Amino acid sequence: MQDTVPEQARVFDRRMLRQRRARAAALPGDHDFLLREVGERLVDRLADVTRSFPLALDLGCRGKALAETAAVRDKVATLFQGGLALGDASGLRFVADEEMLPLRAESLDLVLSNLALHWVNDLPGGLAQIRAALKPDGLFLASLFGAGTLNELRTCLMEAELAETGGASPRVSPFAALRDAAGLLQRAGFALPVADCDTITVTYPDMFRLLADLRGMGETNILLERLKRPTRRAVFARAAALYQSRFAEPDGRLRATFQILFLTGWAPHASQQLPARRGSGQADLRDVFREH
Repeated sequence: MQDTVPEQARVFDRRMLRQRRARAAALPGDHDFLLREVGERLVDRLADVTRSFPLALDLGCRGKALAETAAVRDKVATLFQGGLALGDASGLRFVADEEMLPLRAESLDLVLSNLALHWVNDLPGGLAQIRAALKPDGLFLASLFGAGTLNELRTCLMEAELAETGGASPRVSPFAALRDAAGLLQRAGFALPVADCDTITVTYPDMFRLLADLRGMGETNILLERLKRPTRRAVFARAAALYQSRFAEPDGRLRATFQILFLTGWAPHASQQLPARRGSGQADLRDVFREH
């Protein structure tokens, strides 16, 4: 299938992402704790919905992280799993690129996506494809890394590379900000869009254990403008020292921050509540503020 993203609009190397996801999927499940934790938080939101879903898709499937949760088993009759690398996913599954979805219009009741959409070059376009695949009143629930993710690592690597080489290459993805997330849903045509975020802090004995976890999750750098030659050891050594000096907890372990955005949107339907027309409010501010 032809790539739908113009060359000048590409930020991420999707071929590299496929390779790294496949490599990560073949590894033992020692690095998937974050995928599982965020997946649990995502389906907690599904558990709050008082209806069931005959046909659902786990988009960008990260193994069994969603399929095995109690909420999905309770709410979903049939779950498809689609992604670049399916890993240990089982059941109804197919290889799919989140940028070019092979889905019929109005075919799904629910789309879930756990930590997969932050590597999509055209996120508004990807969301619009998801919206088109949902039946009227279908639900979209997703988690993705937000702008505050790995700020500690980003800062230390940039400063270390500047000091050692005189320049800095991009190393951490430009993640979406919370203030923009609901707008992206609205732009894609979702009704009742909601975006919120959680911050998860993980501690490590050193920076290299953090990097190992990122490799194990398939979340290392795939920016097209990334450095194409091996990074000098001196850069990593200086970055590790900076990390230790600035971001160590009292017990000596290093903190790594992951900001997780949660997106909720519905395919429009006549039964849904509509926002009030702008300027139609009947409240009198004199009833709110006391007189002086």
